[in-house]
Parts: sequence; C-alpha cells; structure tokens
Amino acid sequence: MVYLDEEMARASARAADAAPQDDRRPFHGVPFLAKDLGGVASGLPASAGSAALRAAADTPKLDDDLFGAFRRLGLLPFGRTATPPFGTSLSCEPEGLPPTCNPWNPQLTPGGSSGGAAAAVAAGLVAISHATDAGGSIRVPAACCGLTGLKPSRGAVSAGPGFDNHLAGIAQGLVLARSIRDVQTAFRSARQPLPAVELSGKPRIGVAVPDVCGADQRRAVEAVADALRDAGCTVSERPSPDAMGEKAHQLAWSVIGVSLAEWLGALQLTDDQVPPLAAALAAEARAVTATGFFAVTRGIARLTYQANTLFADCDALLMPVLSQAPPPVGAFDLSGQDPADHRARMKAFAPNVALANVAGLPALGLPFGMSDGLPLGAQLLGPVGSDAALLALGERIEARAPSFSFPYPIAGMPL
Repeated sequence: MVYLDEEMARASARAADAAPQDDRRPFHGVPFLAKDLGGVASGLPASAGSAALRAAADTPKLDDDLFGAFRRLGLLPFGRTATPPFGTSLSCEPEGLPPTCNPWNPQLTPGGSSGGAAAAVAAGLVAISHATDAGGSIRVPAACCGLTGLKPSRGAVSAGPGFDNHLAGIAQGLVLARSIRDVQTAFRSARQPLPAVELSGKPRIGVAVPDVCGADQRRAVEAVADALRDAGCTVSERPSPDAMGEKAHQLAWSVIGVSLAEWLGALQLTDDQVPPLAAALAAEARAVTATGFFAVTRGIARLTYQANTLFADCDALLMPVLSQAPPPVGAFDLSGQDPADHRARMKAFAPNVALANVAGLPALGLPFGMSDGLPLGAQLLGPVGSDAALLALGERIEARAPSFSFPYPIAGMPL
C-alpha cells in the first residue's frame, strides 16, 4: 500500500454498519483498495508510483464512473496499492518506497503494473482490489499471485468522465480477486450496454501456446484444456498468434510511450524528476510525429479487425499468460536507459498479452495448479462482448481446478 486513510475506512465501516438490512448490496461493507494508477476515487490521491507526483497529488472530490459502480456494490475504498512509476513495468517497485513482493515468495515480483493490488489480495489485506490493464497489467499479476482477473472488452466498462487512463482504447479497469464469483459481481455492476456475445452450446476452445513458454506454463494450459474437455467443451490445438502478438506489443508500447510523454508535459515534470527509463521512454516518444501516431491508430484498427479471424472456428482461445515463473524483485528495474531492452524483456516474460489490449478483446486470467510452491495461471480470450461468457467458462474451470490455500487468510474472515 502507498496510501492509507484510516479515518475514511472507519467512517465508511460505521456507515455500512448503520445501513438498513434492505439496503445492503452484494459487497456490503467489504474493504477495498484503489490502484495508484488509472482510477479516480473520492478522497484518495493518486501518484502513479512517482515520487514527484506523490509530493504534489491532489485529492479527488468525486469518483469516476467505475468507482461509483464499486461503491454502489457496497465496497469501501480506503487506500491505494503500489504500482511501478507510470505503470511502465511488469513488476512493482514504486519510486522512493519499498518494492512490492510476492506473498507466495517475497524474493519474487508479484507482477505489474497492478502488483500492489495482487499482493494485497494474495496476502489477505483485502478480498478484492481495483486493477487496470493496458498491456497485461491485470492478468500478469493474477498469474504471479494465483488470482482471478478480467481485462474487459474495449468499451465494456466506462473510463469516464475523465478518460485519463484511456490510452487510445488499449486500457481497461476492473478488479483482482480470489474467485470468479467476485469478478463476475464486479463486472455485472460496472458493465456498459455493449452487445453481449454468447458462446455455442458446446464451446469450441482453441489452445495456443507460444514456443517461448516453459514446461510448467505448458502443463498448466494443458490441465485447463483437460478441465474444459471434462466440462463438455470441444478443445483443439492451433498455432500461437505470435505475429499478431508482436504487432500488438509494438502498437501498445507506442501508445504507452506517447501517453507518458504527454502526461509528463502536462504535469510539467522534467526528466530528472522521473526514473531514467521513464525519461528515455518519453524522449523516444517525443520524436514521434503526429502523422506517425496517426499511423499507430490505424494499426490498432487493423489489428482489431484482424483479431476477429482468431475466432473463425473457435469460441475462445486458451493461452498462457507468462512464459516462466515470476522473476526476482527488481528484474524490470527502471534505472536503465534502454527502452528497447526493457520492452523485449517484458515481452519475453509475458508473450502476446498485449494482443487483447490492442484488439479490444476480453481476457480472463485465472489460476490452475501449483509448481514449486507458486501458483500457475492461464488466460481465456474471446471476441469483443464475450466477457460474461468467458466468466461462465471460468466457473467451469474453477470448479475443476486443484485446490490450494493462499499463504495468508483474508483479514477479518473466518479461517
């Protein structure tokens, strides 16, 4: 956690206790945390993992649409969870603060950029926490920490009214939790009236595993495939969409870089006020012309169109999230000045995760099994609008998943 308001927590709890029984929602009185990036929550200043922003952060007086939906569910926000500076890493080391560690093994990263949210849920600080995903930032921490998280379809969850984390449509926000049930409940409350896509009566699942993935990640995906067969699905293997994933990776980082450059300019932050790698990413992006970025937006439209072919003969794709186990804390250090190397190392760790972001697809990350004391995970991708259908498939998987116990119980819950 990078920000805590104890009085807000206690006042919200007292108000929840005083509410009449007939005015209690599904998450009535449940403590909740906001990520330090990508969400506007009344009373909770955000600093995006930046020391410079932390020193001058304003305190919002209103919620954005998503936090309004969270409060209507009965959730009680009271603090913010750690994120790497400006969300530019798949680990979680906020500037000027201790690094966030993985509750399963404190030597390892919990993933990023929603690493603080994932660590908070896996460590039992809260049962559910806000998270965002512009390039795997919900699904990577879910896979690292044994959690469930949905990156919603583009447009399925509002980013308004400010759209500060819109990122040309590649970013979406929702939650990380320990169960499909809790993610479903959050999504049902937050979803916008996007046309829903149903799967066939006997869902057809394509399994696509990149060559770069290690044996444990392959075994996890194969085990999920077996669970889906047992649940009545038709499962078949297909080539991994690596070329599409590579293009998505390039487009996503073009957007993230330009967004960062614009953000730092709007905040009037100089290069010496941000980590060296963030400064290098912004400098690289400032060299992009308006016509060059226009070409990026056209590339996003083309990839979105092309991604429809992934579902020509299947209803959903089953893929790994990670290529390997979580690396040590500090593996994606922002003290360097080589953006290309940084991007390449993250792509090698989480291949093809940006595909869902750039193409606007829903992607559900969920745990399945363990190896060497660490949880394993996989993800399901579906056509735009199939969010609820993927969550229903996730229920079938969760019901057949090997049981495991988190290293810590949820605070305040019975053992």
